[in-house]
Amino acid sequence: MFVSDFRKEFYEVVQSQRVLLFVASDVDALCACKILQALFQCDHVQYTLVPVSGWQELETAFLEHKEQFRYFVLINCGANVDLLDILQPDEEAVFFVCDTHRPVNVVNVYNDTQIKLLIKQDDDLEVPAYEDIFRDEEEDEEHSGNESDEGSEPSEKRTRLEEEIAERTLKRRQRREWEARRRDILFDYEQYEYHGTSAAMVMFDLAWLMSKDLSDMLWWAIVGLTDQWVQDKITQVKYVTDVGVLQRHVSRHGHRHEDEEHALSVDCARISFEYDLRLALYQHWSLHDSLCNTCYTAARFKLWSLHGQKRLQEFLADVGLPLKQVKQKFQSMDVSLKENLREMIEESANKFGMKDMRVQTFSVHFGFKHKFLASDVVFATMSLMESPEDGSGTDSFTQALDSLSRGNLDKLYRGLELAKQQLRATQQIIASCLCTNLVVSQGPFLYCSLTEGTPDMVLFSKPASLSLLSRHLLKSFVCSTKNRRCKLLPLVMAAPLSVEQGTVTMVGIPPETDSSDRKNFFGRAFEKAAEGTNSRALHNHFDLSAGPSQDPSLP
Repeated sequence: MFVSDFRKEFYEVVQSQRVLLFVASDVDALCACKILQALFQCDHVQYTLVPVSGWQELETAFLEHKEQFRYFVLINCGANVDLLDILQPDEEAVFFVCDTHRPVNVVNVYNDTQIKLLIKQDDDLEVPAYEDIFRDEEEDEEHSGNESDEGSEPSEKRTRLEEEIAERTLKRRQRREWEARRRDILFDYEQYEYHGTSAAMVMFDLAWLMSKDLSDMLWWAIVGLTDQWVQDKITQVKYVTDVGVLQRHVSRHGHRHEDEEHALSVDCARISFEYDLRLALYQHWSLHDSLCNTCYTAARFKLWSLHGQKRLQEFLADVGLPLKQVKQKFQSMDVSLKENLREMIEESANKFGMKDMRVQTFSVHFGFKHKFLASDVVFATMSLMESPEDGSGTDSFTQALDSLSRGNLDKLYRGLELAKQQLRATQQIIASCLCTNLVVSQGPFLYCSLTEGTPDMVLFSKPASLSLLSRHLLKSFVCSTKNRRCKLLPLVMAAPLSVEQGTVTMVGIPPETDSSDRKNFFGRAFEKAAEGTNSRALHNHFDLSAGPSQDPSLP
């Protein structure tokens, strides 16, 4: 059931209860969790936080804790499956689900007692009508043997029996037609996977409704939205619309703090709307490294080729930037060069066919020294969460969650270094795949299989980083190929998960087109492929388009 009043139907219900939070392992979920944690701490709500990276962990954690809690909050997990069927909870259990995954499972939508969906209904949900999906059980058949026909004439009995048979036949045909129509409706509704409004923005709206929205909460909402944009989960139109919503909140917060004494203190957080360069981590890196390792510029310059490297040199010459300046840290560049750098780069980028070199985004100043763009924080937090260095998934989750607090800037800076390492590895793998022709056409889709010996493969063993690598590879392939048909094909990427068990992780990426609606059909396609080939496929990830397969030679 969709919750219409988040404050009354959700927050005031759990405010006096012990709550269990299940939080998925993605940056948007972490930001939503930070906002909810801040609200709970403000009102002294008791809660337990459990990170979950897939359905198996969710089931295990629920079985472990279900006796101790009645109220459960799920962030970025649970909306797109029949939750009650998976978890088999007691009738008293109530689940509040704040999830961006679409489509929302119809059983969750029409369950009025145990499933409460914290989802914006102004999203384009297109949920089928109740009567098209569910039908009350009817006694379609009546046994004539239960009736007393002793006093009836044989001809009357025969007539009544013929009428009953005709009626039963009609009901059965109507039932079959309804079931066929139901299958078609559900197929149309469930065949594509896509994403709705950021969970962090939904939680920030709740804080705003209760007049408890702080600058930190607004920043987390911004990072949550930026995570969706960085990972291509939403369309450009949706991103720009949501940026406009958050920009109004930024203006409101700016006016609210103008006259306060701490507005320029060492501990303040000042958020600004920016029209900044589409270059990853460039303010914490050298401009040259950022240009070489940002997917947008690397793909359009084709930096895996000598011709692409030459075009990059021509671009820098056109901008008027000496190589000595470009290759040192951005913070150390001459102030005179940095003054109009954004405008100069945008002007030259237009000449080189890069029309979207600048994007609408936000930045934050912590005190006087530390400045971060929202995308910087997304890359840093994602790298911390998927880092193979931190041991268990819970440790990585905790590190990533802590890095979002302004009191833990050392962890955020560590995340930035890990992000640089991952971006470099991404471009090296893309160059290797394109130069050795590993991306091949398999008829209706493109296919690329990474081998165990691939350098830095351990950095892409988790679904979010592998999905990002796959998206960047597809963008680069589209820029490099001359085959028009291949430019319109989706990509399936396979990466080794466990050599001992012979498992690989499969990721499906929809076609790379300007008009793409970011809807992904690979979740259902993988299920059908597994059924058709009798492969052992474990769909453990909350994103249905990513999941391990037992057979490395699936295509």
